[in-house]
Amino acid sequence: MIASRAFASKTVAVFGLARTGLGAVRSLVAGGTNVIAWDDDSAARDLGCQEGAKIMPWREWPWENIAALILSPGVPLTHPKPHGVVEHANAAKVPVIGDVELFAREIRPDPGAPGKAPVIAITGTNGKSTTTALVGHILNTCGFDAQIGGNIGKSVLELALPGPKTIYVLEMSSFQIDLAPGLKPDVTQLSNLSPDHIDRHGSMDNYAAIKARLLRQTAKDGQVVIGVDDDYASSIFTQISAIARNKSGAAAHPVSVGKVLGRGLFVVDGALYDALGGRAIKVMDMADAAHLLGAHNWQNAALAFGAVKSFISDARQITAAIASFPGLAHRMEDVGHAGKTVFINDSKATNADAAAKALAVYPDIFWIAGGKPKDGGIDSLASFFPRIRKVYLIGEAAPHFARTLDGKVPYEMSGTLDKAVEAAARDAVASAAPAPVVLLSPACASYDQFKDFEQRGDAFRAAVAKLPRDRKAAS
Repeated sequence: MIASRAFASKTVAVFGLARTGLGAVRSLVAGGTNVIAWDDDSAARDLGCQEGAKIMPWREWPWENIAALILSPGVPLTHPKPHGVVEHANAAKVPVIGDVELFAREIRPDPGAPGKAPVIAITGTNGKSTTTALVGHILNTCGFDAQIGGNIGKSVLELALPGPKTIYVLEMSSFQIDLAPGLKPDVTQLSNLSPDHIDRHGSMDNYAAIKARLLRQTAKDGQVVIGVDDDYASSIFTQISAIARNKSGAAAHPVSVGKVLGRGLFVVDGALYDALGGRAIKVMDMADAAHLLGAHNWQNAALAFGAVKSFISDARQITAAIASFPGLAHRMEDVGHAGKTVFINDSKATNADAAAKALAVYPDIFWIAGGKPKDGGIDSLASFFPRIRKVYLIGEAAPHFARTLDGKVPYEMSGTLDKAVEAAARDAVASAAPAPVVLLSPACASYDQFKDFEQRGDAFRAAVAKLPRDRKAAS
């Protein structure tokens, strides 16, 4: 655990006592801070009390004595309107920050000072988790102590204290960036940008601006690695590369899949090329990375290569580590077989753009989709419909998705995940498809029926395991 001493002997309020909030309470208490806290859930309040916080309803907080409000990233900061606790903090001129800001102040206590350990931040709409896990795998394979956390795994303050070989690898959501104005990583990587969380940010432009802010902070002295295959990310690269050109020691590297770059990293015809020095050198065949299937994973590999290049000079070490990557749970994860049928857990695909990545990989798909809908639905996935044998719809989005599919792809209203798995398995095993895949790639958030995408993916794995023996064989 990293003890936060930025507010030692002062009073700090924590609102939201889930993973990040509890981590903040532990860290602040260990650093000598007086902590008051609240969560609407009584069980969460009990946990906060056990960690040393004084539990008090937020409307009763002594705002005149509070040095900062540590806000859970899931609580609305600006849109559709600020939560009441944020409005009270703003009125009292109390800074509203998150656990990542506490991390930044402890690891880099003075702006511009050398860090206690390097920080690699990874953000974007899709691919963050896979790339974060891959960067950590490369670093650990090559002898570093990669501490991986943020929006994946542990909260940042629960990571280990820095040692001589420590590099912090942080997945950063837009919510977390919004609450961490002082974070200045050594390397920041942006995978891509597509509409997501618009309800929380008000517009796509606002969402993109939050991501760009972290890149600008890094580009003053550090390295940025940016996927340039979508318009928003490409525009940000143009802005950020201008900053980097004017700063000694800073650099901006573009990444593309399908487009040859004069300088940068790119994948063409399934091969990764390093042209960071201006001359393109083939460094690996992506076919050697068995758990990085599809063009989206080729982008993740190229981004990870760029993120670690300043720490590992031997490209062969990097590519060997990429080839040995075991994959990420809930992202195109093989969880079982039934004869020719494969069951793929892609629960991490919480929007249409993420689901498109899996739909592009498999030729004969029995697709389980639905959940809490996001803007845009699945209209953008129409080009993949010829690959889909049948769709099994679950959750709140089912009626809307059905209207999109009607007359184009066979579907049934399964309602719940367990029923969808049973029906999809029945149809896939009985089909004449040469390579049937039962694919959970919901294109939706999970919050209508599950607490998060991990629980949804675990439920899919469990449902596959319960299938009759003649329908599956565990992989």
